[in-house]
Amino acid sequence: MAFDTLLPRPVSVTPAPGTYPWPSTVDVRPASLPPEGYRLSISPSGVVLEVADPAGEVYGRETLRQLAGPAAFRVAGFAPSSLPCGVVEDHPRFGWRGCLLDVARHFRTKAEVLRFVDLLAAHKLNVLNLHLTDDQGWRFEVPAFPRLTSVGGWRPSSMVGSGGEQDGRPHGGFYTGDDLREIVAYAASRAVTVVPEIDIPGHARAALAAYPALGTSASASEVWTSWGISTSLLSPVASTLDFFRQVFNHLLEIFPSPVIALGGDETPGATDEHRAFVRQLAEHLVARGRTPMGWDEVLDIDGLPPMVIGAWRNEDAGVRAASHGHDVVMCPEQHVYLDHRQSADPAEPIPVGWVHTLEDVYAYAPALSGERLRGVQAQVWSEHLDSVRRVDYMAFPRLSAFAEVAWSPGPRDYAEFLPRLRDHHLPRLDALGVEYRPLAGPHPWQTRPGVPGRPR
Repeated sequence: MAFDTLLPRPVSVTPAPGTYPWPSTVDVRPASLPPEGYRLSISPSGVVLEVADPAGEVYGRETLRQLAGPAAFRVAGFAPSSLPCGVVEDHPRFGWRGCLLDVARHFRTKAEVLRFVDLLAAHKLNVLNLHLTDDQGWRFEVPAFPRLTSVGGWRPSSMVGSGGEQDGRPHGGFYTGDDLREIVAYAASRAVTVVPEIDIPGHARAALAAYPALGTSASASEVWTSWGISTSLLSPVASTLDFFRQVFNHLLEIFPSPVIALGGDETPGATDEHRAFVRQLAEHLVARGRTPMGWDEVLDIDGLPPMVIGAWRNEDAGVRAASHGHDVVMCPEQHVYLDHRQSADPAEPIPVGWVHTLEDVYAYAPALSGERLRGVQAQVWSEHLDSVRRVDYMAFPRLSAFAEVAWSPGPRDYAEFLPRLRDHHLPRLDALGVEYRPLAGPHPWQTRPGVPGRPR
């Protein structure tokens, strides 16, 4: 087995002759290395892992698992193997290597979220942006406001694709505080930070269904069963502001993340009062010692405190955010939205958005550089992903390509990447039970004939 099979690609590799049996123990030592970095030395006499911090140890051990072969990714029945000798010295390109998982449109169980965390960690991704609330569902239990989940956590039906037809099947679910604490702790043990998102003042119909007084008399009062952009916004009055301060206060008790996301996107008809509402909640998070994160529409709000901006509409938004003194996570829909279709083939299931091929994702290069760029994030929005199998299909192997973009500085060569992915990494995904999209196109059971999409 060669060292150049690793994914993400390491910064420095020095092969050496010989092999070493799969280790039962690893000699872990602290070392002066860049953050999250490690130096893995394998010789016939043993394995030494020098690390910058706990995250570096996680990534070094992950590289060991990669070197041991695909069977090492199975939970049982792994036959010990030998490791190639040599030295790998590695550290990430970006400090924020994220993936958003939308559990509001289609709920993913706690077990499924834990599995997704495992898949992020296997790719050395370190941020799970958990989208907890939207028009179609509220997934975050708040004991002071039980109707958020007893009412807002459920809808009677869901739109099938983008054609307007309803499936008539009730859908819902939510996470208790203990569920979320478990997810946070599980992720932390794998060097993944969970950044929660409560979306305001739009994407709020689930909250409005639970507590109509949060809106105006013209606000819709049911959990939305369609996809798209709703015109129902929170009423930006003092009582609503106090309500969401309490919601965010409870969120802070569960999530230790330094960054807390508050949305701020897609708010047709928003007024200056709505913009002030977002600013005041951002200031509240700052006063509680956290950094607010908002989507790039919030840049139109005057007087914002320093924030993290998710540049999703285009890369110019990220450049603009940096010029205004904000940190930036680049996540443009033109490049890294993994709910967008993977080819122009009509067999692609529920084709939405632009074509983002595996090669397109691997070629992504952020337009922004410098200290204001925290990193990059892929997005897995779930309007049309109604099962974990559908999430697997849309996310992988494109998320594998994205992981190398986030970790490795380049130069990048798709012709060099593809055989590493095909010959070495796809077998790892097979061992993990990931139902990824085959390189040649979907399996018959992965298609959705007759379900309309919304391609661009």
